[in-house]
Amino acid sequence: MFKSLTMKLATLCIAMLALSGCVKAVTSTVGMAAGVGTTAVKTTASVAGAGVNAAISNKEDHAPDHADDNPRPFDETRNAMMDVDAALASAGISGKRVLLVLGGNWCHDSRGLAGKFEAELAAVIADYYELVWVDVGHRDRNLNVVMRFGISQIFGTPTVLILSSEGDLLNEESVHDWQTADSKPYDETLGYFMRFAQGEG
Repeated sequence: MFKSLTMKLATLCIAMLALSGCVKAVTSTVGMAAGVGTTAVKTTASVAGAGVNAAISNKEDHAPDHADDNPRPFDETRNAMMDVDAALASAGISGKRVLLVLGGNWCHDSRGLAGKFEAELAAVIADYYELVWVDVGHRDRNLNVVMRFGISQIFGTPTVLILSSEGDLLNEESVHDWQTADSKPYDETLGYFMRFAQGEG
C-alpha cells in the first residue's frame, strides 16, 4: 500500500510539473520506500487537453530521446523584435503570413515542432510563411513579442503566433495549443499550417 501511495504521489508531482509548461522527462532516484532501491526512475508526463497522462518506468538504460535529434533553432543572442519587424517588412512585400514560434532549445516540444518543419511541412513554411524563431528562455525572455500582438502571457512552450502580412494575429484561439507539439500527429500539424497558409484558419 505504501509503494502504491508513493507512486501516486510521484505521478501527482509529475502532473503538476506538466501543467507548468514543456515537460517531457524527469529522472530521479527513489529510495527503498518506493520499492525500487536506488534505481533511476524515468517519468514522463504530457498534457492532453484538460487531462494529464503520466507514466513511470524502472528502466536503468536511458536511451537518448528522439527529440535529441531535432534542430535547436532558438538563439537567445538574437534581437527578437528586430527579427519580427524584418519578417513583417518582408511579408508586406511578399504577401506571406508571418509565423512566430516562441520556445527554447531546452524544450523537447519546441524542438519537436522544429523537427516537423523539416519534413513535408518545410515546403509549406517556405512558400507561405516568413518564419521567426523567438527564444523565450523559460518563459522569461522576449515576452514583449507576444504582448505586442495582444497575448498577455505564455503558458508553455512552444507558443505559435500566425500573423497576416499586415501584422494582425490570425490564430488567437490556438496560440497556446502547441505545448505538446512533439506528440501531435504530423498530419494534424501539417493540416493546421496549411489551413492558415490558404486563409482558411
